[in-house]
Amino acid sequence: MRRVALALAGAAIAFALLAPAAQAACGGTHVFQPKKNVSRGPAPVAIGDSSMLLALPELAKRGFKANARGCRQMPEGIEVIKKDDRRGPLPRLIVIALGADGTISKGQIRQVLKIIGRKTKLGLVVPLETGGHTGHDAEVVRDAAQKWDKRIRLLDWPNFSNGHPGWFQPDGLHLTFPGAAAFARLISKALKNLPPAKNP
Repeated sequence: MRRVALALAGAAIAFALLAPAAQAACGGTHVFQPKKNVSRGPAPVAIGDSSMLLALPELAKRGFKANARGCRQMPEGIEVIKKDDRRGPLPRLIVIALGADGTISKGQIRQVLKIIGRKTKLGLVVPLETGGHTGHDAEVVRDAAQKWDKRIRLLDWPNFSNGHPGWFQPDGLHLTFPGAAAFARLISKALKNLPPAKNP
């Protein structure tokens, strides 16, 4: 028993030492403020992981407050929304582009819809996995968009990017500059029919 206890303690110490290193390898949070006003109220928000990083400037040009961090998973994305909700009214549109790191569940999507209420639309980007393929997360996102079709705007990145290998790095997931511009174009489709910004 003593050997088992020592082994468990050693594993716990190793994890404690490795976790900050792994977190540091993911990088910090990057937030780009919108360059124009595209809707009434707070600027639309786009929340993503490392696959969104290169698209942040393009999203900002299109009117999004764009927030991305490498290794981000859905629970962290939900926390970003909760923090925005505590600070004041939410925007009319929040886009989530997660799923390359970790998984997405229908329960998590339901939680997001509960937080944002009915006045805010949820844009969901169908995620790609490393290698450029889709997996279970893509099915969950598509099913959720069908179930809550009045509240979710589906942004099908795998279909939109199909046949454009030049949009991706060799891993089939992270973007090139042309891919970042295309990714921003797709996400911008979710802006359609939002209440227009008031004239200055």
